[in-house]
Amino acid sequence: MNLYKKFTITFLALLFLNLNAYAKKIVPKQPVTKYPDYSYEFVGTDKFEGFNRKMFVFNQKMNKYALKPIHIVWASIMPKYGMDRIQSAYTNIEYPKRLVSTLLQRDFKASGHETLRFITNTTLGLGGLYDPADKWFNLEPYKEDVAQGLAKCKIKQGPYLVLPFINSTSIRSILGSLIECPLDPSMYIGSPITAAIKAGLLINRTSYAQPVIKMVESNFADPYDIAKKIWGLERYIKENNYDRKKILELALKECRESLKGNTLNQALNVGDEKIITDNLTVDDSIKGYAWFDEIEKNNLDLTNKNLLPDVILENFNSQCPVTDAMRTALFDTEGLTDNSIWTELSVWNRSFVKKIKTSSVSIVPNRDEYKFKYILQKDKNSPLVIIYPSIGEGITSHHSAVFAKMFFDRGYSVVIQGSHFNWEFLKSLPEGYKPGIPVDDVAYLRQTSAKIIDKLEKKYECKFSDKTLIGTSFGAFATLFLADMESRNNTLDITRYISINPPIELLYAVNVIDKNNENLKDHPVDIKKRVALSASKIIQLTQQKTNTENEFKLDILPFSNDEARLITCFVLRQKLSDLIFTMENARTTKRTDIYNFINNISYKDYIEKYLLSNSKYTKEELENKTSLYSISDFLQNNDNYKIYHTLDDYLVSQNQLKDLREIAGKKLVLFDKGSHLGYLYRKEFKDILIKDIPQVKKESVIQ
Repeated sequence: MNLYKKFTITFLALLFLNLNAYAKKIVPKQPVTKYPDYSYEFVGTDKFEGFNRKMFVFNQKMNKYALKPIHIVWASIMPKYGMDRIQSAYTNIEYPKRLVSTLLQRDFKASGHETLRFITNTTLGLGGLYDPADKWFNLEPYKEDVAQGLAKCKIKQGPYLVLPFINSTSIRSILGSLIECPLDPSMYIGSPITAAIKAGLLINRTSYAQPVIKMVESNFADPYDIAKKIWGLERYIKENNYDRKKILELALKECRESLKGNTLNQALNVGDEKIITDNLTVDDSIKGYAWFDEIEKNNLDLTNKNLLPDVILENFNSQCPVTDAMRTALFDTEGLTDNSIWTELSVWNRSFVKKIKTSSVSIVPNRDEYKFKYILQKDKNSPLVIIYPSIGEGITSHHSAVFAKMFFDRGYSVVIQGSHFNWEFLKSLPEGYKPGIPVDDVAYLRQTSAKIIDKLEKKYECKFSDKTLIGTSFGAFATLFLADMESRNNTLDITRYISINPPIELLYAVNVIDKNNENLKDHPVDIKKRVALSASKIIQLTQQKTNTENEFKLDILPFSNDEARLITCFVLRQKLSDLIFTMENARTTKRTDIYNFINNISYKDYIEKYLLSNSKYTKEELENKTSLYSISDFLQNNDNYKIYHTLDDYLVSQNQLKDLREIAGKKLVLFDKGSHLGYLYRKEFKDILIKDIPQVKKESVIQ
């Protein structure tokens, strides 16, 4: 063993002993909050937060200026195929640590599984370069480590730590790493050639962390907190073996079984003679949603002529509105991106997403410049599409990228903006601004769009021949308000507005969101297990989706109604958290108190605290200002817009949809199913949208 490795092991051992002794002197204090603090749930009290945050910033800088450039060079000289083979071989030689982990867990079936995989891949897989064990014999890879085994031995996790070059760890994880050192066969070989090979293996292995680092740093107001949540959740999943394939397979089986005998699909099929029947049988967990309560209470007949669907989605296999809404994750376009590490890092990558450029404009003086993304046609005078995404989304929104490719392929240049209810947009607005009132927010959105258009036209010496604005969800709501403004004072020269699933009454939608959050209150004892199982399924589905070797098809999602609510609430609460964190301008050293505050605020609380307390509007006036009824004159008297909606969108009521049908007439396209954006991936939707966005007969080549 060389001197460097001896020093490293000694240092980690001393650090382990000292930190463990110091941590015992600190008594954890659980915060009392209305909604779960997942950092605390999975990691515990952040006893060394000040130190950890400083190390986190240090690691960010080291990654930006040292590690990432090395990874980019590596991915640029090493082909994608080579990177994948090296990673596969490295995983294979880590067999000893996985074996020890399974033995510590007394999981002898898993020990045999790992041994059989190792023998198969070492022989038939040419030393682990390939994985025939999984592809030929259905022996899935397990992601085991010694720290996982120590957890089963009742060794406590210890305090959360961020160390130089190690973004997240704990006392138990450090001990596990110490035990793993002698399990690495390469430690006992010290030739220069071996050292070079090991350096290559290390660079290749660590490069696979770059997409996660990028996601954490670019999408969240407090990257440290989200990194801590991800690490804690990942450790909990591993330590309970929730990352195994059987979890997903069993969930899919259970969901398919639950659909048998559940007549909800037939009951909500508006092609039937009567929607609500006396023999309607529905899972009790579905009851309580606003849309269902209204139908059941009023015995509504959705065959009412005002609510006949314009589009029937065949074989949709509807589960429940919140679960169906999550199908928006399936929204994709062939050729959008190759989701490999090589694609993310290599300078030779020419995927569509990599071709999208980033720029910025100043909205108000002495504030951060606002970043936006864009991609232009070879003919810079081509028509332009501007995209407003859903609530809280930034410019890296996946949906925005999919729409961008759809429109770019039809000859349009594209600009992607973020939501006006997003922390990055807030940092570009005047100090003390509180987003949430449409007429005020959209005024800034309009100003931002004008500056973006002006900047691009001046930079490229062009004049966009035509402009279309498209928005989804909260962005769809803003799209219609901006259309109303432009109808009175045309400044952007937008000729077409596309609004997809806009809330009709914003406060109604907020109440529904908060109602779905109710089951998170009082922190049920199994909250960690429920969150971990839900997250594991998402991770596995994502891995299947990004596996370019197989065609990804899914007729249902493997989530119960409760899990769908849990996931949706987590996402929406994280967006609210990012916004409040930015508005409150939390201190840069210790920020625990701000999360105790944030986790006690619902969306309704946000409205009362930030919008009504210092607003010029009363609650009744705010209700009117935050509904589409306030712009009904525009909706009735103009034909330059189109609204796409669904009969089972859980953020609107049936009466609201009836009103919208009467106001918008044929400018409203209703789908019979799909909930809130859950039908975007369907061919029926794409075909209709394409008809509304005419093809531009020009060459789509980027310069």
